[in-house]
Amino acid sequence: MRRCRNRTVQIALIQQHASSSKEDNLRRGLNALRRAADKGAKCACFAELSFEWFHPQTPANGDVKAVAEPVPGPTTEAIQKIARECGIVVVFNLFERDGDRCYDCSPVIDADGTLLGRTRMIHITDYPCFHEKGYYSPGDTGVPVYDTAVGPIGVAICYDRHFPEYMRALAVNGAELVLVPQAGAIDEWPEGLYEAEMRAAAFQNGYYVALCNRVGKEDGLTFAGESFVSAPDGTVIARGPRCEDHILYADLDLQAVARSHARRLFLPDRWPELYTKWISPDRGP
Repeated sequence: MRRCRNRTVQIALIQQHASSSKEDNLRRGLNALRRAADKGAKCACFAELSFEWFHPQTPANGDVKAVAEPVPGPTTEAIQKIARECGIVVVFNLFERDGDRCYDCSPVIDADGTLLGRTRMIHITDYPCFHEKGYYSPGDTGVPVYDTAVGPIGVAICYDRHFPEYMRALAVNGAELVLVPQAGAIDEWPEGLYEAEMRAAAFQNGYYVALCNRVGKEDGLTFAGESFVSAPDGTVIARGPRCEDHILYADLDLQAVARSHARRLFLPDRWPELYTKWISPDRGP
């Protein structure tokens, strides 16, 4: 994998509200992306469904493909243009249409504007205000890690972050930074739980975790914001405000990944061939 010479990288998490106008949301997002690059950020991440209303808060009705778009497509191409002009790696998230299927998708764009690939959310949930099974097919892109201008980046889209197997796979595949586009509502979880979950994942896997949450009041949900970044030792090094549009900046020392407990001890000491043997056949996989 490619490695940038400067192993200290500034990232920007752009938490912003969404109106019913995708055009306006994208315009504001592109402006925020330019501001982040002007401040020195070399990598930026947006929240889940970055530039559109959070569709799954209401049950799917009719042909949902009508509000989805392909990748590459208009939004991806607009982001690619800014990434190329500003020399910034960008991860965002949209409602993707691919033939007869739709996905919760995060395109990953390198600093030269190249579309490196896309991560599709694998685990699909369904409960009040998160009626996602009516919108998304389970992702079929696996657990990729992208060789970007700032180093190896993985993506865990919202619900996927709850699965330790997924988070571990990103580490095994070489991620030094995991970006988490999220749509998390106010008081959705007990106080501090979702942050603690990501701090534990960072510590257990020896990478940075940067979670970008959306904000704003919509039909059935008010999104909390409070984006944050956890270092490989599990400490929070940056935290965004609650319920406010905001660009959160953090400086990452990517050399800390190799020094982490997980990379020096936990990952080398794994016995993956034993773990499946410990599961009773009638309980598997």
